[in-house]
Amino acid sequence: MVYLSISDKMNTTIKLEDKTKHNLDLFREYKNETYDEIVKKLVFIAQNIRKEPELSVETIKDIEKARERIRKGDFLTLDETKKRLGLDV
Repeated sequence: MVYLSISDKMNTTIKLEDKTKHNLDLFREYKNETYDEIVKKLVFIAQNIRKEPELSVETIKDIEKARERIRKGDFLTLDETKKRLGLDV
């Protein structure tokens, strides 16, 4: 077990397993990067990964309709599309 002291306006000590500390060390970008900097970086990454663009209800319905058409085989192959557009096959 390892105890880390993180300071930012006030000091806080957290208890980590050795493996957790080792994994944190792998996120270091430079030798003297503090654990506070590493934790802030990980929090930033975690907050931004969850920010996926939301699709409108209309877009979701259009995707569902397209998937249904594909399941039914109602689509053009690449060769058929090229032929319709007058492109060389």
